[in-house]
Formats: sequence, C-alpha cells, structure tokens
Amino acid sequence: MPDMTAPQIIALESPGCSAVWELPAGEAPLWRYWGPRLPDGARPSATLRSERPEPSFSLQFDQPLTVFPGFGMGWFGQSALLADRGGHDWSFQATDCKVEQPDAQTVRFVLHDAVAKIAVTTSYTLDPATDVMTVRTALSNEGVAPLHVHWLAAAALPLPEDAAEVHSLAGRHNSEFVPVRDPLTRSIWRRENRRGLTSHDCFPGAVVTCADGSAYGAQIAWSGNHVQTIEWIDDGRRQWQLGEWLAPGEAILAPGAVLQSPEVLATASAEGPNGVAHAFHRGIRARMSWPGGEAGAAKRPVHINTWEGFYFKHDEAALMDLARASASIGIERFVLDDGWFGKRDDDTSSLGDWTVDKRKYPRGLGPLAKTVTDLGMEFGLWVEPEMVNRNSELYRRHPDWALHVDGRPLLEARNQLVLDLAKPDVSAYLFDAIAALLRELPIGYLKWDHNRDLVHAGNQPHYRAQVLATYALMDRLRAAFPEVEIEACAGGGGRIDAGIIKRTHRFWTSDCIDAVSRAQMQRGFLQFMPPEVMGSHVGASPAHSTGRSQSMAFRCGVALPGHFGVELDARKLGDTERQELMDGIARYKALRERLHQGRVWMGDVGDGVVWQAHGSEQDMVVLVTRTQPTTMRHQPNLRLPMALPGRTYTIASESGALTQMDGGWLARVGIAVPPLPGEAVLVLEVRS
Repeated sequence: MPDMTAPQIIALESPGCSAVWELPAGEAPLWRYWGPRLPDGARPSATLRSERPEPSFSLQFDQPLTVFPGFGMGWFGQSALLADRGGHDWSFQATDCKVEQPDAQTVRFVLHDAVAKIAVTTSYTLDPATDVMTVRTALSNEGVAPLHVHWLAAAALPLPEDAAEVHSLAGRHNSEFVPVRDPLTRSIWRRENRRGLTSHDCFPGAVVTCADGSAYGAQIAWSGNHVQTIEWIDDGRRQWQLGEWLAPGEAILAPGAVLQSPEVLATASAEGPNGVAHAFHRGIRARMSWPGGEAGAAKRPVHINTWEGFYFKHDEAALMDLARASASIGIERFVLDDGWFGKRDDDTSSLGDWTVDKRKYPRGLGPLAKTVTDLGMEFGLWVEPEMVNRNSELYRRHPDWALHVDGRPLLEARNQLVLDLAKPDVSAYLFDAIAALLRELPIGYLKWDHNRDLVHAGNQPHYRAQVLATYALMDRLRAAFPEVEIEACAGGGGRIDAGIIKRTHRFWTSDCIDAVSRAQMQRGFLQFMPPEVMGSHVGASPAHSTGRSQSMAFRCGVALPGHFGVELDARKLGDTERQELMDGIARYKALRERLHQGRVWMGDVGDGVVWQAHGSEQDMVVLVTRTQPTTMRHQPNLRLPMALPGRTYTIASESGALTQMDGGWLARVGIAVPPLPGEAVLVLEVRS
C-alpha cells in the first residue's frame, strides 16, 4: 500500500533559491525540488512514492532520484558511485542516513551501506548572500580490503521537466569560450575533460535553460580532469552529475581512507542566464582573498605585459624605456614576461632554472624593478613553476622529477615536460626558488603559466595529486607572501575554474588578443566569472594571433569591461594611437569601480550587435559592441530589461549627448542605437 503519511522534509533557502529533500527512513534522501525560490511555506504534502502509481514491468520498490543514486539496486540511471573490491562490493544502496545541520544554511547527509561497508557524506551549503549552493561528497572505505573507485559524483542535482537546452563552452587554444547549445532530449548529454588541467576545449560548467525562462548553472571548482552528465530520468526530470574524472587505478582507497570530491557551485534563477551569472559572480568573489582585503579588488591596476612587445628578446635598456613610455600613458603595473631566466632565448631551454640570465641582466633584475617602482608602477614577473625543459640545469640534475611512465617515451609540448609536484623535494625546490625572487625583488604580482596538457602522470596515475600539490604550493606561497597577487595563465584560456581562483586574482582569458575574437570569448567567460578577474588587453595591430587589424578605439573598447591591460610595445606608438590609448586608459580608470563591483547583464540586439551592462538597475555602464557591418537600414533598438518602470533614466554617450527615457519604455521598447562602423564599441552611462 502506498504511504499516505506526510513526508519528513528538510530544506535550505536563500533569497533566490530553494532546495528541498524528503527523508524516508533507512534510505538516502530524495530530491523533491531544487530551483528558483519557492513561496514561503511551499512544501510537499505527501511522500513522493504515494503520488506515483506503480508502472508496468517495474520493480515493486520505487527508486526515485536521491542525493546519491546507487548502482545495482534498482536505480537504472547514472549512479553517483562506481567502485569495487576486486569484483566484490560493487553495488551501493544506503541502509542508514544521518542528518547533520551545523548551521541554518548547511545540511550534511551521512549515508552508510552496511553491506558494501561504505560511507558517503554529501554536503550542501546554500549561501544567502550569493544564492550559490556549494556541494561536495566524501567517500569512506569502511571495509577491510582496498576499494577501487572508478567514479564519484561530487554532486547529483535534479533538473525540472521543462529543462530544454544546455549551454556549454568549447574551443581550442587561441579560440576559447566557443558557445555550444544542445537540446536536452532523452539522450544523454555528456562532457569529459581528460587533459590533466582545466582545458581550452571543455570548460567545467554549463547553464541549462528552461521553457519558463528560468535557468540552472553549475561549475566544478577543480583544476583537473572532470565530467558532467545530464540524463533524462523516468519521471520526466533530469539529473545533472558533476565530478572529477578518475584514471584507472588513480583512486584506490585503503581501509579507513577517505576520497574527497571537488566542490561544485550550483545556482538557479528565475531571471535566466543573467541571473545565473550574477549568482556565480557573487559566489566567485566570496571565494577569493585579496591582498588588503576587499579594497584590493576595488581598483584593478592598468597592466602592461612585455610578451608580445619583446617575446624572448630581452634588453635591459629597452625595457627601461618601455617602463618610462608605459608610465607616461597611465599604466600602473609592469609585468616582465618569459625570457628573463636561465639561458632562455626561445622555448627550448631553461624552464626550471629560476635564476636571472646574467647575459641579459648583468646586474640582475633589481635595476629594472627599481626603474619600474620609481616610476610609480608595480613590478610583476612571469613564472612557469610546474614545467621543465630537458635542456635545463634542473633536468640534468633531476631527470626523475619529470612526470613519466616507465617504458613509455617522454611526450613534450612546447619543448617542455611536467614536474611531479607531488614529490616533496620538487615542491620544496619550487617554493624556495620563487620565494627567493619574492624576497629579493619588489614583486607585487606573479603571472603563473602552465603551457601544456598533462599526459604522463606517473606509473600509477595521480592527476589529482598533481592538482592538489599545485594548490598546496600556491597556498604556501600566498601564506608566506600575502601581499603578492597571482594571475592564473595556462596558455591563456586554460585552467580557468573556481578551484584555482581561491588562490589567484586574475585569469588570462586567451592568448588571442584580436578584439573581434575577444568580444565573443569574454561573453562566455562572464557567464561564470566576474569581470574584475578577466584579463583583457589592448594588443598590437595587426593582431599577432590572427593577422587582423582593428582600430585602437575598438581594441580599447573591447578591453574596457575586464581587468584592462596593454600587450604591445608602447614605445612604437604614433602620436594618434598613443593619444587614443591614453584616452582608453583614462576611461577605464574613471569607470573601473562601476564596471567591476556590481551586476553584469548581457544581451543581443541583433544585426551583429551585442550589449552588456555593468552596475545596478539604477546606475549602469552599457557597452554596445558591433563586430560586423550592418545588414539593415535601421538598426533594432537597444532594450535594457532590468530598467525599472516609473523611473526616469538619463542616458549619456561618450560624445556628451543626453537622452531621458522612462524605465518602462527603456525596458520594453528601448533606445535607438546610432550608426556604428563594422567594428566599434559605444559606451553609454545610464542613471536614474
């Protein structure tokens, strides 16, 4: 007989989201709801099973979606665990559940399987300040034999019946954040990354849009291999599983050992993808720690990087001239890129030898750093600690420090191998080498690069050990030098994730600085990460990555919403370009706090024009970007759906022209956009 008694319910709620579980006795909790905030008091009045008839040709014990669906006991969807002990103990089903609530926003479900001798703890924290739910899972081996783990879901989340489309990001080096939209059907949607670090071609997150206009988002806070799967289940809903991809033999738990999953950040919004982006931006900001506290995030300094201006051809006098030219146009941070160490004349040598090249800098880096700081700029330095060249003193001393598989050839990329950071001697060497630089020089900023995929990971694979060791090295350096900022750069576009940002302060969005390409890339980035951590530079023309040429005004406009920087030789600018760049830098400085501290909305006008607004509903900076010539006589209006009815908005353009408009009209009808050339950015300040 169906159980008609009222269910035991537990819930977490924030201003914008609700999560509701049913607690049947002796089982894992059942997912009843996750999504935009429910009305106060809205809860199920009956158990889930009592509401569902028994279908034909089915097991007589209904198996709904739980927080941790098992395998081999009647759940036929994707299981949250695949594990065994030499072919035994391969099925999992909770025989007991203990609920822990350490605070009002957190619930932990501690599941035990007395048969398989496994314990699983799934933890959920829903932050009222961000509307982001942080989910993680811990697996304990309570048996007497090792447990071989093949898959452990960090989160298994429900999606509603009207989930219609999944938006993800693909691409490649120099062409990252390519938008992909796939319809959700009864077929499985799955993305896997097996490159050893967060890759250019598979961002570790996605957004699901629904027929009612709501949206759901999740991203894995992990800088290594990962998997996410969305599958249709028998009641019309879908489950979304996310977690770490495990190589064969990578996760073997000894008796008593625990495997901790990465965290998953998840959110839902009735406002669609823009609401998801807003929650993610707040959630990422809450994970970060800035030198100087929150004040460190307020004014991201204008940045020049020497890479595309000099590459490996370092010359102390020329770089000092570059520093003077940079300071004269308003630049605030000078970053010396690759080529300063060892005998580094190209990418074939010296990675691992983190001592100054005395051929290029006979007096060391001190005089250049002093020139930079005397000009009022901060000095930054490029490093790639996790890598080694075979042609290096380090590799000649310690060839065994490079990750390898016995009997297999060493596979190089960019002429480099990967150091095994899980070896204590390797991490200690790298800490000492970087710490020596930070003690000797006035370095306020490290550009931390990682320029290859991770293939070999030891005779017994330990991809996850490499990630955890990288985190530990960064954490140790941050603790020892708390005033130093770190940029996460992995060939640009790689290793951009919510795990590494806990230890860093900026991402290098792509090695491609072509402004037309960047206009799309940056929109993909902003779906998951806030603008103040998005490295966005004004590059040379023609662009080094594509050969295309764009005006200085357009390059400055595209770089404006992120952490603005310059990636060219400022000594070689003509008078007109120099003035245009100075104007772009001055505009960024005037707007950066408004661009970086509030909400971001993104939309599409059509006819090759997109827009994004930064700030609040009452005060926003709106960037209107055209990347191709118009095909229409009259361009469609720009509508700002967040504008508040009944308020009068003043809209000011860069030319000083003013327009006033009612918020309801601005939201529903919009403002006419003036004619723009094929590549242009219009900046509007909209205030009520």
